[in-house]
Amino acid sequence: MSSLTYDLTLAGLSVGSAAALTGIGLIVTYRATGVLNFAHGAIAMVCAFVLRQCVVEWGWPLWAGATLTLLVLAPGLGVVLERFVFRPLSVLGGDPAQTLVASIGVFVLLVGGAALVWGQGARDDAPELVSGDPWGQLAVVLVLAVGVGAVIRWTRFGRELRAVVDDRQLAVLGGIDADRVAAAGWAFGSFTAGLTGVLLAPFVRLDPYGLPLLVMEVVAVAVAARMRSLPVAVVVALGIGVAQSQLTRLHPSGWGEPLLQAVGANLFVVALLVAALVLPRIGTRDALPRTATARVATPPGAWIVAVVLFLLPLGFAGSDLHTSVQVPALGVVLLSLVVVTGRGGQISLGQAAYAGLGALFTALLAAGRFPGLPRLPELAALAVAVVLVAPLGLLTGWPAISRQGLALALATFAVGVGVSRFVFAQPYATSGLSLGRPSGFDGDRAYYVLELALLAAALLATRLLRTGRTGRALAAMRDHEAGASAAGVQVPSLKLLAFVAGAALAALGGGMLGMGLRAFDPGAYDPVRGLLWFAAVVVLGADSTLGALLAAALLVGLDAGARGGMAAALIGVLAVLVGRFPGGPYEALRTVAARLRLRRGAVLTPLGERVGTRLAAAADGAAPPQGPPAPADETVTGRAGGKPKARHDAPAPTLKARNLQARYGSFTALDGVDLDITPGTVTAIIGPNGAGKSTLFHCLAGTLRPTSGKILLGTRNITRLPAHARTRLGIARTFQQLAVFPSLTVSENVRVGAEQGHLPDPTAVERTLRLLTLDGPLRDLPAAALPTGTLRRVELARALAGSPRVLLLDEPAAGLDTAEVTALARVLKALAADGTALLVVEHDLDLVADLADVVHVMTAGRIVASGPPDHVLDTAWTAAP
Repeated sequence: MSSLTYDLTLAGLSVGSAAALTGIGLIVTYRATGVLNFAHGAIAMVCAFVLRQCVVEWGWPLWAGATLTLLVLAPGLGVVLERFVFRPLSVLGGDPAQTLVASIGVFVLLVGGAALVWGQGARDDAPELVSGDPWGQLAVVLVLAVGVGAVIRWTRFGRELRAVVDDRQLAVLGGIDADRVAAAGWAFGSFTAGLTGVLLAPFVRLDPYGLPLLVMEVVAVAVAARMRSLPVAVVVALGIGVAQSQLTRLHPSGWGEPLLQAVGANLFVVALLVAALVLPRIGTRDALPRTATARVATPPGAWIVAVVLFLLPLGFAGSDLHTSVQVPALGVVLLSLVVVTGRGGQISLGQAAYAGLGALFTALLAAGRFPGLPRLPELAALAVAVVLVAPLGLLTGWPAISRQGLALALATFAVGVGVSRFVFAQPYATSGLSLGRPSGFDGDRAYYVLELALLAAALLATRLLRTGRTGRALAAMRDHEAGASAAGVQVPSLKLLAFVAGAALAALGGGMLGMGLRAFDPGAYDPVRGLLWFAAVVVLGADSTLGALLAAALLVGLDAGARGGMAAALIGVLAVLVGRFPGGPYEALRTVAARLRLRRGAVLTPLGERVGTRLAAAADGAAPPQGPPAPADETVTGRAGGKPKARHDAPAPTLKARNLQARYGSFTALDGVDLDITPGTVTAIIGPNGAGKSTLFHCLAGTLRPTSGKILLGTRNITRLPAHARTRLGIARTFQQLAVFPSLTVSENVRVGAEQGHLPDPTAVERTLRLLTLDGPLRDLPAAALPTGTLRRVELARALAGSPRVLLLDEPAAGLDTAEVTALARVLKALAADGTALLVVEHDLDLVADLADVVHVMTAGRIVASGPPDHVLDTAWTAAP
């Protein structure tokens, strides 16, 4: 081995060792708590700054500073975060959306706090804890990896850790202190973060922004290890470190030189892109910032106040006006997050990349340096830049089709980091680039007027995506993706629309921001800014356009009027408290106001009591007490004006399954199932748990593709069609776990089904509401506040409003009382009499006996008995639970 190769290998081992430490810490924290600690890099940065403060500023011995930093501060910080930030979230239900936002909030808080305490400048005098000899660092990594592996594999704590990871609730029932396990995991993860920071600080730029991002870039090693395997993480980290170091030997000439140099210097970023976009996804649970309540209305008069405040800077002058110019531009960027995250429910940590591309493309077009296009006036350059950047939204939109939760967060973050490193940080793209303002708008006041006009246009575009059919479809996708697909919403296309529209808005805001500053500043669009913007929008109301404008004003105003980092610190504090008020400050204010009203002991007038009684009765699903209740049969048919209106001109086709087989690895869930669901009949499937009923149901509904066999609707093969396409062919379904859209009202829930269903019918909404007694005051109530029985009717109404020919019902009686089950049975019999084909998967054998025309009994993935209920159920009692 040549001397150069040996030296480069040693340098690569040094870098790989630091990356391996990060991977070990992230994996241990994730395995103990299920949280990907986005704050890992920020903890590393804080520990590096504290060690420097102790040794350089205060003159402490290195061993004393290291002891305080690594054995007290780092693990103590982890324990504090677990106890006061993440444990309350797990107690409240462990919503992955809130834990993700809280983790990002901790990152933002620590970065902002460090900027406030130590300033934003870089330090180059960090003390060296371990010599530059990579063998020492490698030894530290190997000892830690072996020690942690041994603890997990052979100790009682390791067994408890594996139990908590597998099933936290079951582990608690078994007597394991899950909180202690989680605290230990956080303490160790924070220790490795601190060790990484103090090892890296002497060799890289120590500043509040650069070091955290550098550490987070190497999250690829943990993802490549599937967030589980420590040996894989160590090997991948060392391999990438050595490869990155060896690439510095290459000095190609020609057009590929700058690109290869960028890849060689950022191989961990390439690995992050590959791990996030190509490798099988991890963390498939939702991590979307949604709430379980109805959308909180904007307070009356708030928009008037906002308009007045945004007009005030027209009276400013000098630096105040120059600073104010940034607010509308940033407001447009944050509106892109309202579209993607607030309304579409898709997490996006890479919007800063699209904003930066908008500014860069505008500058290149205005300077005549964009390949293939002539020099354009600034305003035209901005418009063309928006058109060029919008399709690039597919970079994050396409992964969103098959990814959600943690996998989508990593994919969007990887795209943001990749664009920052391979575009914004490269001199071949940005050297000597300036950006002017449009002709006639050169002054700050004139340009501010132009920005207000563009902001108004962006607000109008955002509103168009939040109202009407598209708005209801986006809200449905955000609230319950599977339910939206079952209602006929084309979820993949809608996700792409959200990301493309978000990229266009971000590009518009980024171009405006660049023209306001009269320059393209890559630092204004780095990935840390993207995390800050995401956290700001979420904590101030992800679905609130007014919240986005407030966030823009806070971010610009606080950093301009105080020491840098104040805005980040404030947003971080709000983000770590997101579990308390997931709906944003409006929900918090409403909650406080409601408590104050209760303390005052409000008394209703007699008229108010009568109105309240009627509303309460309607909310419970009963008719308001205006007279004697309608007879049961009349409740089903009379309110709809007789028998339910015929929905089909042609006879409904038969839904058939032929030789269906489905496997999960080596387990066979379906083994050659044949089934016919014929029009005008109610077909029921019963059987013990694990018999394959749910798998068969999901295959028929389109949410699961069988391993072999086929599904026919009449003569058409629909085996490969997704759920939304089957809905538009007339196959509707309900869910065992309620699938309603809590942010929409009852009538809006039903309208989604009518708009996306098989045969759009302008009278379907009203007819279905009357049929299921959901009309009257109940129709305008938000679904989030309704009882289970009413929600079952809302879900059924949404399915019926699309005029289905086949209706699939997954345990429709779950959670209903006897009276509600009886009413449901009458409705379903009336639908069958109208010619609809019904399939019911149900455990309630009394309901099956009363309702079904044909019963199939499943066991071990096969149908073992079929026939009329009176012949089948006698032998099924022993098989069914």
